[in-house]
Amino acid sequence: MIPDPLPAAESLARYELRFQSLFHSGRALAFPCDHQGEVKWDAMTEGARASFLRAQGSVGREYASPAVQLSDLH
Repeated sequence: MIPDPLPAAESLARYELRFQSLFHSGRALAFPCDHQGEVKWDAMTEGARASFLRAQGSVGREYASPAVQLSDLH
């Protein structure tokens, strides 16, 4: 597989896969990911995995479809 070329600044950026609450604008679940939205399952704690699966299973009912975005954390 050929990796996607990224500008240098973007390749150093940190991304998150964000599940925004459909009912509470200030609430969301976010998980570290790459620029394509792939999370590192093996690096996640059990609690984070459980939250990820819950969010994924609640898309359309509690959470919006996940979106990849630059992380606010540095």
